[in-house]
Amino acid sequence: MEQKRYSDLKRGERGAYLSLVTYILLAVVKIWVAYITSSAALRADGLNNATDIIVSIAVLIGLRIAQRPPDHNHPYGHFRAETVASLVASFIIMLIGLHVLFEAMMNLFSGEVVKPDPTAAWVGTVSFIVMMGVYRYNAKLGKQIKSQAIQSVAKDNLSDALVSAAATLGILGAQFGLPWLDVVLAVIFGGIICKTAFDIFRKATYHLTDGFQEQELQAFRNTILSISEVEQVKEVKARYYGSSSAVEVVIAVDRRLDIVDAHNISTAVEKRMIEEHEAIGVLVHVEPS
Repeated sequence: MEQKRYSDLKRGERGAYLSLVTYILLAVVKIWVAYITSSAALRADGLNNATDIIVSIAVLIGLRIAQRPPDHNHPYGHFRAETVASLVASFIIMLIGLHVLFEAMMNLFSGEVVKPDPTAAWVGTVSFIVMMGVYRYNAKLGKQIKSQAIQSVAKDNLSDALVSAAATLGILGAQFGLPWLDVVLAVIFGGIICKTAFDIFRKATYHLTDGFQEQELQAFRNTILSISEVEQVKEVKARYYGSSSAVEVVIAVDRRLDIVDAHNISTAVEKRMIEEHEAIGVLVHVEPS
């Protein structure tokens, strides 16, 4: 099972590399076109993509570290490096979101609003289409390999696609006598970026502080109780290690069973949890019913 997890992490690198290359190309094009066309919204969108380059690199580093095998300091492996990468990404995204908000609001209140060239709208439209394609790929990949880092990247991809769509609308609106709309939407973009950062931060910190969803624990209980020899599940605790989980279970069995039979039941519980929930470590404590 751990070997499969290492293989999945390797596959996850493809999504991170795809995002990295896409962001480099889009950032260069958007910032250059924004300079030529005087589009505040497109410039904000380009800066967002520039920051996403750092995010993609952070995720790549996290995925690489997560593939290291267990050692004497990390008996469960290095899978949490994937979650740490998501946390670092959230800080970077938040910083650029606050920067975009500050700059856009300064332009709005200063009254220095310039009508952007319609060429910027074409760039925004193409960017939206490209980012939606990248989002769909990473969302599917993240779901397949259950990677928190790649799912965070996919969420960032979707946010970028929506920002590009809004930028295009702002630029088109400016062509119809609403030049301030371009700057106003830049403020909205900053808010979207900050919201994305907060969502990623909240999920990463939840995992790193050993938070665990009750519905998942209930699913673990149901799996354990599906083994007929288990009469009661007294306790289930779990913590995330990247996209996998380590589980501790206390079960009750018939008190008349000998130690060998009790051990076989605990082994069956461990095997079932690994097969159905891809747990990387299952500790089973057996008590008499």
